[in-house]
Amino acid sequence: MAGSVLVAIAASIGNLLQGWDNATIAGAVLYIKKEFNLESEPMIEGLIVATSLIGATIITTFSGAVSDWAGRRPMLIASSVFYFISGLIMLWSPNVYILLLARLIDGFGIGLAVTLVPVYISETAPAEIRGLLNTLPQFSGSGGMFLSYCMVFGVSLMPRPEWRTMLGVLVIPSLLYFALTIFYLPESPRWLVSKGKMAEAKRVLQGLRGREDVSGEMALLVEGLAVGGDTAIEEYIIEPADAFPDETDQDDTEKVKIYGPGAGLSWVARPVKGQSRLGSAISLVSRQGTVPLMDPIVPLFGSIHDKAPEMLGSMRSTMFPNFGSMFSMADQHPRPDQNWDEESQREGEGEGEDDRSDNVGDDSDDNLQSPLLSRQATSLEGKEISLAQGNSSFFQVGPNGEAVSGMGIGGGWQLAWKWSEADGDFKRMYLHPEGAGGTGSVKGSFLSVTGGGEIPEESGGYVQAAALVSQPALFSKDLMGQNPVGPAMVHPAETAVKGPKWQNVLEPGVTRALIVGIGLQILQQFAGINGVLYYTPQILEQAGVGVLLSNLGISADSASILISALTTLLMLPSIGVAMRLMDFSGRRFLLLATIPILIASLIILVIVNLFDFGTMVHAALSTISVIVYFCVFVMGFGPVPNILCAEIFPTRVRGVCIAICALAFWIGDIIVTYTLPMMLNSIGLAGVFGIYAVVCVVAFAFVYLRVPETKGMPLEVISEFFAVGAKQD
Repeated sequence: MAGSVLVAIAASIGNLLQGWDNATIAGAVLYIKKEFNLESEPMIEGLIVATSLIGATIITTFSGAVSDWAGRRPMLIASSVFYFISGLIMLWSPNVYILLLARLIDGFGIGLAVTLVPVYISETAPAEIRGLLNTLPQFSGSGGMFLSYCMVFGVSLMPRPEWRTMLGVLVIPSLLYFALTIFYLPESPRWLVSKGKMAEAKRVLQGLRGREDVSGEMALLVEGLAVGGDTAIEEYIIEPADAFPDETDQDDTEKVKIYGPGAGLSWVARPVKGQSRLGSAISLVSRQGTVPLMDPIVPLFGSIHDKAPEMLGSMRSTMFPNFGSMFSMADQHPRPDQNWDEESQREGEGEGEDDRSDNVGDDSDDNLQSPLLSRQATSLEGKEISLAQGNSSFFQVGPNGEAVSGMGIGGGWQLAWKWSEADGDFKRMYLHPEGAGGTGSVKGSFLSVTGGGEIPEESGGYVQAAALVSQPALFSKDLMGQNPVGPAMVHPAETAVKGPKWQNVLEPGVTRALIVGIGLQILQQFAGINGVLYYTPQILEQAGVGVLLSNLGISADSASILISALTTLLMLPSIGVAMRLMDFSGRRFLLLATIPILIASLIILVIVNLFDFGTMVHAALSTISVIVYFCVFVMGFGPVPNILCAEIFPTRVRGVCIAICALAFWIGDIIVTYTLPMMLNSIGLAGVFGIYAVVCVVAFAFVYLRVPETKGMPLEVISEFFAVGAKQD
């Protein structure tokens, strides 16, 4: 996973620049208003700060659609260019108007980075560490703030502090970001697949995952192109095709064959009459047995993360990820020698469409093995592919017992397709474990990987699994009408070139996800964090921090900047804790655990500003409460909204939906930042923090009732769950 980690670190430099800008303008505005005589004009002062937010809002309105068209990487390159240009102009800035122009251009860079860096990281990171890597932008942003405050503090100690120098230093880190985006960052593999560029997507995935065989994940990315559809939750007993040849207790017509994404083995699946945990969750929703007003999506996601029964032990973590190696007794057939890369290249040359495939001559059949690339003869020569079985094992177990190819797609989920010969039913399945059984010593049966990576030779004989079942992304009714041999699918490029459609945003599952994303972004802003960050030096000055540092012989402005620097330094270990817990405890847990602490710290700030506790006590309590507020915020409400927004939308509309959520983010940011100076003058700190406390109470209720837990789940499975939950509501 080193490739994914390094790419995420490089991409998060864009957020470092955002944090740098936030802290720099917070310190520089103290000197800007003195030079331009803005002490009596808080509206102009607020406009200097808020202009960058206006720029971010403007560019966000179309950044999603453009990123879906042009790619994620070009937009990150554009972000670094905007940062560089704005730094040069701010270094010059002869008057307020030029400064406002520079701040507007700076906002363009900020808007692109804040909107697209989480998307880029989510689309390149493995599901198991996606939360950790997507917390890096928060860490980088706070790190940038600390470095910037240190720089501003140093400049403030000069006889004549120069705010232009403070703002112009942005040019240096923006050059580093530009170099990384140009020479190091690859394009998102999910975006490449959405454009039919399978060969390039394969090469990127191989570099990110550090292995050659990425057929299973490539198949998942293709399936992720689907939006909407009629998804059902079913339960199956899965066993080797010839494990129990003498059993006749169940009608053969109920059996279906299951195929993995690699050229490997097939299995037989039998539907279960009872209910799975997923099915039980749906029944609970149907009976309206959940908490009143709670979104059905919340218990559906929760059913996945509930602990398995004691009788299953550690099965959930060690058994199912190796399900691809589970059987070795199915019939095998040689796969065809041809692959769709060669065919589609000829087709692309004939039709003149470059995006139909972006392949190279040496991209062999093991690029995407069956069902995506192996082809059987059908009446649609060269246009469809089917689920052929190969003569080699398609699953491997890594040195630590992890699944490295085959059906595993992360978080214990498996990707497969089922084919019922009786009725010609062909569906895609996302499988999740629910139990294991059988006592025979079947060769190649269920594998349980121990801590040392050893595989017992004998174990149970079948696996019980819940399945999210829907139409494959590459399914075509036209194919089935022409009697193909086996369950055929259209060429991936045929689906990829269709591109995003705005009507897909109106799909019930996507709409439900938008409610979650927009709600979190608005509540995050009205909880007051960005407004407090922008004006931290002034807020702490009003709180009396100069008293605490009076013996250092520095000015009140420098003292408040120093306190801000120390505050952001304390944020970094807090974010480190969040990075550790994001994939362990989960996003929802962190929100529900940290929001009450935010409320308590805000209430303390209200009390100390309403009553007279003496200068020293007032200053100490105010400073401690603000520090606690910041540190706890960056553990939950800071990173989680952006992480969730980058996870809950389908690939085809992810850019557009992220832009909608980001637009809500920036509108809220503008309102909070622009109105804070006037609110401080009118209702004081007590009134401001009282409003923020009320918003945090509302946010807690919203998270509890509407926000699901997504830790460790593949992006494609998450969007499928939203579709199921919307259908059940």
